[in-house]
Amino acid sequence: MALKGKKIIVAITGSIAAYKIPHFVRLLVKAGAEVQILMTAAAKLFVSPLSLATVSGRQTLSDVTDGTTWNNHVALGLWADAMIIAPCSANTLGKLANGICDNIVTAVYLSARCPVFIAPAMDEDMWLHPSTRNNINKLQEYGNHIIPTEHGELASGLIGPGRMSEPENMIKILSDFYVLTTLPLAGQNAVVTAGPTYERIDPVRFIGNFSTGKMGIAIAESLANAGARVTLILGPTQHKPTSNSSVNVINVESAAQMYDATMALAHEVQIAVLAAAVADYKPLEYADNKIKKQTDDLKISLTKTTDILASLGKIKQDGQTLIGFALETENEQENARKKLEAKNADMIVLNSLRDEGAGFGHDTNKVTLLLKNGTINPLPLLTKKEVANAITEHIILLRNEANNI
Repeated sequence: MALKGKKIIVAITGSIAAYKIPHFVRLLVKAGAEVQILMTAAAKLFVSPLSLATVSGRQTLSDVTDGTTWNNHVALGLWADAMIIAPCSANTLGKLANGICDNIVTAVYLSARCPVFIAPAMDEDMWLHPSTRNNINKLQEYGNHIIPTEHGELASGLIGPGRMSEPENMIKILSDFYVLTTLPLAGQNAVVTAGPTYERIDPVRFIGNFSTGKMGIAIAESLANAGARVTLILGPTQHKPTSNSSVNVINVESAAQMYDATMALAHEVQIAVLAAAVADYKPLEYADNKIKKQTDDLKISLTKTTDILASLGKIKQDGQTLIGFALETENEQENARKKLEAKNADMIVLNSLRDEGAGFGHDTNKVTLLLKNGTINPLPLLTKKEVANAITEHIILLRNEANNI
């Protein structure tokens, strides 16, 4: 029932996967949605506008104007509760990412104020090409929801990633999105940092740490499950980021890149959770070529990286909630309390390396939550998912206080 009464634009681009869209539209209509179909010229080579008009019950639109009538793309963008571009070809991905407006689909996309879902469809090599990955990252940074592609048989005959998500799965993603709007963090934007940072010494060596990013990823998913729109800024990790469509992932490597990505969102989010293990120092100089083994000793001069938590604390606005992490080995609560006050945070999540089963690499964690109001809440050893849910519960309480609920 989540889609009942929703006005949904389905925009189709030139891909063989377009043959699945009549079935997708029928499922939307069956769920009670009102559907408007848009098509590019290339899309009409794969599926009939008439068949789509038949299943949607509305005229299919393929041009901004036919010379006598204007299909008002601005009005369409305002009309919709959601827009889904499916299938979205590599060509259209590039246009959307770079603001190119040369057809009705891109015109309505640029006018839309509603959530936009993009279901890519292309062959494996196209999907994995660096330019496509860059376009996907851009679109996620803009706040679009990317529906993950599936691994399977492709039009080329190859087996691999790039296959458009099946209609039933896209229906579930849209339905889940509207269910989330009733949740406690619905309508709120969050940024979560996770994983390590790598600070390059030369082309083959770096300074890093043992963080896997599991804790931060679990927090991002927990916040998303509570209704927040989450941007996960993720350092280098082999751990699978997330399959939650409400979490947009930005991959970074260094502390400087993580700082830039986080600060770019500083004024757009209500919640910031800095769970990443960011390097405190980086090499003062970077060697363009591999450093050769010439002497018994090698001295590397280090310089401080920029403190992201402190930087956010300095510009924190009324109503924002700022959460930091502290990994301590001595005087744990005292040091965490000092960090809480010095960084202008609302809560510090304290890890101790003295606790068995806590810290880097484990699927469990044992933390103590220190709040600005003086509350200290030690948690037992839990799975990182359970810890993430406990952190989210505290964030909800903090958000309710900030909103005077």
